[in-house]
Amino acid sequence: MGQVNLPAHAGFYPSKFLHLVSAKVERYERQVVSRSGKALGRMMRLEQKMAAKLMKVDSVSARNIFSNSLDSMQNLQAKLKGKTQALTRALNGNSGGYLDTLANTLGFLKGADGLLGAVGKHKDKLGKSFDQVKSLQDKLQQATQVRNYIRERRNQLKFQLGQYASMTKDLQKINKEAYYYAQQLKEYQAVFSDRKKAEAKAMELLQKLPAYKDFMSRNSQIARLFNLSGANSAANVEEQLAGLQTRSQVEQLIQQRLGGGGPNTSQAIRQQMDAARSQMDELKKNFPDLDNAAEMPDFKPKEMKTKSFLSRLEFGANVQFQRSNQFFPSTGDFAGQVGYRFSKNGIIGFGAAYKLGMGTGFNNIRFSHQGIGARSFADYKLKGTFFVNGGFEYNYNAAFSNPGQLSNAKVWTRSALLGIAKKYKINNKLKGNMTLLYDFLHNSQVPRTDPVKFRVGYNF
Repeated sequence: MGQVNLPAHAGFYPSKFLHLVSAKVERYERQVVSRSGKALGRMMRLEQKMAAKLMKVDSVSARNIFSNSLDSMQNLQAKLKGKTQALTRALNGNSGGYLDTLANTLGFLKGADGLLGAVGKHKDKLGKSFDQVKSLQDKLQQATQVRNYIRERRNQLKFQLGQYASMTKDLQKINKEAYYYAQQLKEYQAVFSDRKKAEAKAMELLQKLPAYKDFMSRNSQIARLFNLSGANSAANVEEQLAGLQTRSQVEQLIQQRLGGGGPNTSQAIRQQMDAARSQMDELKKNFPDLDNAAEMPDFKPKEMKTKSFLSRLEFGANVQFQRSNQFFPSTGDFAGQVGYRFSKNGIIGFGAAYKLGMGTGFNNIRFSHQGIGARSFADYKLKGTFFVNGGFEYNYNAAFSNPGQLSNAKVWTRSALLGIAKKYKINNKLKGNMTLLYDFLHNSQVPRTDPVKFRVGYNF
């Protein structure tokens, strides 16, 4: 490709970029292979159980249905080699398109020695990353075959065993396995396609290079699909698209098929299209993660089932001030918390609080330790951006100068809180909330505390 010059101070760090790519690819491949193996294992155990059950009722049907259940895999492998699916992956914007960009970027770097500075230092890492991406592409193709096989096998069994009432629960288990497997793959794709800061910076710098843009335009999936890899790829587009019907030609054909023409025909077509689009929009509201009608479940899915434990955690902080006079806050409660999202609308968690003393006025600012506390909380969506919030707290509401004083159990007080929270979005990574709570145990506390608590918090 020749030398491609990018100053070292431009912010492109090959070692960091290649390490990040290698770690992401390795983790994604491991997840896909593990989950695909588990899905096939579960399907085999379910079919063995169903075959044994059906043998007691209809041995002939059991042998016909289950003896050659993997034969359809060969037909699915042939279908996956078609160009149509390659175009679909390139246009979807999911990990297919992302992985294509990543593979081509590494291919570009292999021939752009000037970008890597000391070639010998990074060539091994580049080769390793490139091989890992190619291996991942093979594993993803296998995962697609597994997903399509499970989906097709589910439909076959539903058709063949629908007459046997004893198989209803088993068929539902297979339907759940097919649905959750597809959703888990999408979850992995979303995490993999999320570019980290270092990777995004590297891609931003590379996209400023004319050589990189030219390389990508000639080697992307769409370019290969339409054979646009020649020197005059832009000029070849018109030739490659020759013979394809234009929009006006399609409209004329529809009018001829429906009979007649004019505004009445066009209006009828628009009405039918609007009705179909409306129905599809309603389906998308109920199942926003689905991109294929074949994935429509016949049960109520658990939204968080395919989420990992770490992805369910939410970290936050809140603050509450108490005033000694009209203007100056005497104390401030600063709390950190971690919550576990057990459903789409609910979260539970725990946290710790520290009470900071600030003095009695602007002319007497004095910081001191005024208390600490431990708290648990639960949060559940009511409607829109309003949530019911409650929890239990155990607080040490007294000044202390050393940790040994915290052992005095008589000073610790309990609070039982319940109230309403209003949540709002600050940016893509930060969310805010305002919470109004009532303490049902405030009368038993010494010293007496306010029964109503207003807190402002942030989640990230």
